[in-house]
Amino acid sequence: MREFLLKLAAAKGEIQADVLIKNAQVINVLSGEIHTESIGIYDGRFLGFGDYDAKQIIDADGLYMSPGFIDGHIHFESTMLTLPEFSRAVLQRGTTAVVIDPHEIANVLGLDGIRYVMHSIDQIPLDVFVMLPSCVPATPLETSGSSISHNELAYMIQEERVAGIGEMMNFPAVINGDEEVHKRIAAALWKKVDGHAPGITGKALNAYIFSNIDSDHESTTAKEALEKLRKGMHILIREGTSERNLEELIRIVTKENAGHFSFATDDKHPDDLMEEGHIDHSLRKAISLGMDPVTAYQIATINTSNHYRLKNVGAIKPRFWADFVLLSDYQKVKIEAVYKRGVPIFKNSRLIDFPPSTYPAPTVRGAMNPGDVTLEDFKIPATGEKIRVIDILPNQIVTKEFITNAKINHSVAESDTTRDILKIVVIERHKATGRMGKAFVRGFGLKQGAIGSTVAHDAHNIVIVGTNDADMFAAFQHIRKLQGGLVVIEDQKVIAQLPLPIGGLLSTNRFEKTAADLKELKLKVKTLGGTHPSPFMILSFLCLSPIPKLKVTDLGLIDVEKFEVASLFVDEPEK
Repeated sequence: MREFLLKLAAAKGEIQADVLIKNAQVINVLSGEIHTESIGIYDGRFLGFGDYDAKQIIDADGLYMSPGFIDGHIHFESTMLTLPEFSRAVLQRGTTAVVIDPHEIANVLGLDGIRYVMHSIDQIPLDVFVMLPSCVPATPLETSGSSISHNELAYMIQEERVAGIGEMMNFPAVINGDEEVHKRIAAALWKKVDGHAPGITGKALNAYIFSNIDSDHESTTAKEALEKLRKGMHILIREGTSERNLEELIRIVTKENAGHFSFATDDKHPDDLMEEGHIDHSLRKAISLGMDPVTAYQIATINTSNHYRLKNVGAIKPRFWADFVLLSDYQKVKIEAVYKRGVPIFKNSRLIDFPPSTYPAPTVRGAMNPGDVTLEDFKIPATGEKIRVIDILPNQIVTKEFITNAKINHSVAESDTTRDILKIVVIERHKATGRMGKAFVRGFGLKQGAIGSTVAHDAHNIVIVGTNDADMFAAFQHIRKLQGGLVVIEDQKVIAQLPLPIGGLLSTNRFEKTAADLKELKLKVKTLGGTHPSPFMILSFLCLSPIPKLKVTDLGLIDVEKFEVASLFVDEPEK
């Protein structure tokens, strides 16, 4: 009580504040205006507006002052960075809080993965709010490394840093009333439940929302997002590495409905974080496309805090944490400084070193246990003349299907680089089954070689795409040797690699090194003829069995709309 009374006295101006920010043009996301103010700070919290006597006075000299930005939904594992390194990457971009769904590491390591995440949060200045993974495994159409039940979710839900239950990807089970799935949703109690409803419309969407699901980040068209908005969903406007929906979705944002939108990245690679940005990029892009700037800042801050009921973040308000960004140009989102708890963490184009952690670095068990796989296993015996091919769409993770003639050589179906039809395989890596799913895909453009990865949503088995079996087998062998990671193979030799020893998902290197290594991987893919701007990100999503239309897992080619394993060879006419 004594500490609170001291803070109360500071708010009344009866005792000295720690910091006074003078002459700031406050982007007020509560009143929807910009006004010049002085702001007092005490013990890391905003006291409010006014000229406080303070130990330190900082003259903002007309700079714009925004609350720290909040990412409404991200799988931090997709950055391939540990949480401390992820925080280094995004804090300098103005992000001071994130809502994460550690779905990826949970699918590999189960509760051990979530404990690893919780331990990591204790080491960093970034505010991290956790949505507990609801789908471990994501669907029955793949083999993951672990499982998490509704009882385990109920056990963890009371944790203060837990904001709710993460995206419910198994939408058929929700709509069809699966008991275990609905018990997982019920485990949220009064907290939020994130949705995942790609292309779901009409009464099926009604049933999905009726099941107490609050949000969605999978809309790819304005029409789809508008139906979800009208039915009460909070819309997360996604702008990641492969999933770029912002330009389409902001068409339906108005001043009247803007409170029901947040920005999210979902999945973003480290080189994109470095070169393009994080939520600052979404802000910049939205404003450049004509969105009212103050509305954009509300979407980047208070809207997310309000939706997820995040405590004391998202606005410049008495009692809220003094997390803020100083900008010289608020429309171009030109950041001059970032403050956390009233202390500068990025200033003069330099990230100020974090205080040393009092916690030891957390560790996790190994996560590479593939069975015996031989070169012969990569062959696809031809059982017909025509094949279903996964067709990649630009800037999307949904795919289409097209049917065409297979390239057959000695009764074996092979990659056909002349038509950009490449073989793709997924090898189970958790339980040593040796199981391998095989399919064909169009959209990579490779003319030679192969690429492979252990980042393969959501079960994160080994996924490899290539022009020939020898290079694909070499990719498998090297990934196994690395104990997880990304590789580029040419003539059965490694020409680029990025080791990911933590669960086959995360690098142990600094943010800058990981970003540089990934950039080098992409450049090497281009030398092999690759045409996709984010080959490893899209490769990981080709295994995502809850996203239409065709995907591939260790069980085989998946028809997501029918939610079943589909035949690779068909008798249908070419289309």
